[in-house]
Amino acid sequence: MPSNNRSGYIVVEGPIGVGKTTLAKRLAQAYQTDLLLERAEDNPFLPRFYQDPENAALPTQLFFLFQRAQQIQSLRQGDLFQPARVVDFMIEKDRLFAALTLNRDELALYQQVYDRMTLAAPQPDLVIYLQAPIEVLLKRIETRAIDYEQLIDESYLRRVAEAYVEFFHHYERSPLLIVNTADFNLAAGHDDFNLLLERIRDLPPGRHYFNPGAI
Repeated sequence: MPSNNRSGYIVVEGPIGVGKTTLAKRLAQAYQTDLLLERAEDNPFLPRFYQDPENAALPTQLFFLFQRAQQIQSLRQGDLFQPARVVDFMIEKDRLFAALTLNRDELALYQQVYDRMTLAAPQPDLVIYLQAPIEVLLKRIETRAIDYEQLIDESYLRRVAEAYVEFFHHYERSPLLIVNTADFNLAAGHDDFNLLLERIRDLPPGRHYFNPGAI
């Protein structure tokens, strides 16, 4: 389990705009450990997906699937030498998004590809699931001003957020810390971040919650 001096293997997850990458970077810096990021910006199909989701969903998902397979391979190789690492994605999220964006035939094809790939990621020592209200997510997406993300509409974002809620409702593989980020300054604040580090320290197995606004 993570400690003040060594992070173990921590995964940060949550819907678009919630602050996964921002928090992952801060955690990696605090623990002085390696950082592995999702790199969604490397997907050449992603801008096209937000413009024309019906026709661009399948190549978008397949690119992410192959990209994450390569990243997981690097994780497994790195584990032999330095298991301490912070990551801002789970491989399971790929099927979550595929189920949301692909039609029946595309999903069947995607599943065939998925089933033939080796996607056994190391088990995290801790998963941090970030949540925020839809209006907060939309505001953060607007603020970070990535052009193609400005095409994300509220209904799609709500479906993504609901899919995450459903996924983590059943998640039991690793200790899980659910963080309400509505009033959490993920980018620059120190008080809430330090409280989060204290919460992580010696966190027991099971499901736990962190709500800075209620402290």
